[in-house]
Amino acid sequence: MIEYNVEHNLKVEEFKEVLVNSTLGNRRPIDNLDTLKKMVEMGNLIITARHKGKLIGISRSLTDFSFCIYLSDLAVDIKYQKKGIGKELIRRTKMEAPEAKLILLAAPEAIPYYPKIGMTQYEHCYYLDNIQNLI
Repeated sequence: MIEYNVEHNLKVEEFKEVLVNSTLGNRRPIDNLDTLKKMVEMGNLIITARHKGKLIGISRSLTDFSFCIYLSDLAVDIKYQKKGIGKELIRRTKMEAPEAKLILLAAPEAIPYYPKIGMTQYEHCYYLDNIQNLI
């Protein structure tokens, strides 16, 4: 049985572990605990999936609870993938702000997943990684 909850005091060590145990760890600063700590502290909507108390999935979002939800991290332990946990984390995230549009950037290997669960792909996305690139 998987238990889902909104959590406000997630331990950074648990966050790191679920990132490492999922494919998301390859694209997150898992060796920088200060950054991970800020990610947990500043994520204002964190939904967790636990199995027997162990964190096996997380949805970490930034939201105003009315217009948009930016789902920054969706991670499910590889051992628990393909069981509907990611979809349920997204559903529960959206239920916290039903009127808001849920937005995410897909990890390359997850691109085929999101249309299968009913999400619409939007082609116009931009990001700025380095301020020196700003013209």
